[in-house]
This record gives sequence, C-alpha cells and structure tokens, in this order.
Amino acid sequence: MLTIPVYDTNGRQVRSVEVDEAVLGGRVRRQLLRDALIMYEANRRVGTRAAKTRGAVAGANRKMYRQKGTGYARAGSRRSPVRRGGGVAKTIAPRDYRQRMPIRARRLALASALLAKIQDGEACVIDGLHFAEPKTKEMKAVLDAMNVASSFLLVLGGPDRNAYLSARNIPGSRIRPVTELNAYDVVRQQRLIFTPEALEAIVERGRADRESA
Repeated sequence: MLTIPVYDTNGRQVRSVEVDEAVLGGRVRRQLLRDALIMYEANRRVGTRAAKTRGAVAGANRKMYRQKGTGYARAGSRRSPVRRGGGVAKTIAPRDYRQRMPIRARRLALASALLAKIQDGEACVIDGLHFAEPKTKEMKAVLDAMNVASSFLLVLGGPDRNAYLSARNIPGSRIRPVTELNAYDVVRQQRLIFTPEALEAIVERGRADRESA
C-alpha cells in the first residue's frame, strides 16, 4: 500500500490516505512512460518550417547564357541552388509530427507517472481548498505553508474557476481537472497536489480499468 500525506490549508499534516499500488498498475512501466512522453512532445511540435525549392523561387527558367565561349562556368537558370537567391536543395517542408498511442496505453502511462510520483514522496493531498473568489495571494500562502517552492501540478476533482484563477499566475504552476490529466503534465512538474475528490476519482478509475482488463 502507498501512503499519501493529507495537509490542511495551514500546511499541517492532518492525516494520511492509503492507495493500493494495483489501482495504479502495480509497477512503473518505464518504457511505456517514455514512449508516452515522446508522443506528447512530438504532438507539441508545430512543423510549419519550410524553405523554397528552385520550383518555388521567382525568376525565369531560361538558361542564363550560352554553354560555351563566355569564359564563365556553365550555368542553368537563376533559380539554381548553386546561385545566390536561388532555391534550396534538399530543403525542409511542412510536416505533421503527431504520434498516436492506444487509449489503454496512455492510461497505463499516466498510472505509471502517478505511481512514480507517489513512490518518490512528491505527491500529497490538500484538504479544504476552496475559494469564494480568485485570490492568488491566499493560494501562494497555502503553498508556502506546504513548502512547495518548485513547480507543481494541482489536480482538481472537477472544473473550479476560482481555484484555477488563484493558482495560474504562480510561477511553475499547472492546474488540471482529473479528466484532463496526462502523463506529460505529471512528469513535467516537481510536486503533485491532489484534492480529495481528484484522488478518489483516480482510484475509482484505476479500479474500473483493472476490472475491465
């Protein structure tokens, strides 16, 4: 069983919760996690870089001067790659770098990322995180009380506008509802902070995946 500390908004550990490793895949699948991270990085690439070939450069296509008798080297059109202002040989073109993984593989990768964070002691639960209105100052005070000085991922049980607006301007922050959680976000941030509702949803989904396997 994995033990995750639970803190209140004053930074005091009030209790701890236990999570069965089996609902998170039982072990960290490092190769699968690596493949998922490569996929997410590839999907972030724009792939719009390009350079003009000789067919795309403006200019006449006729031979610049006769083949012999001028004293100059032989030359084709002004659009030749060997001339200044000409096209580019073996150029780059826009392309799509996107990769795909099966849904089950992505879920296993997410489970491995969560399991690794919990095993390394970088995950915790914060209880009572409710804001009547967006207050970045109050959110920063909560994080300081919990000694969260580096980047963090706040996982919410559902859409929470006030919590999102309170945390989004803090350097190194990333906020996700549990339905949008992915392995890339978990690995990228140093600390992992759940709300009780988010952790419960993750455990329930892990049990459902385990039963359906």
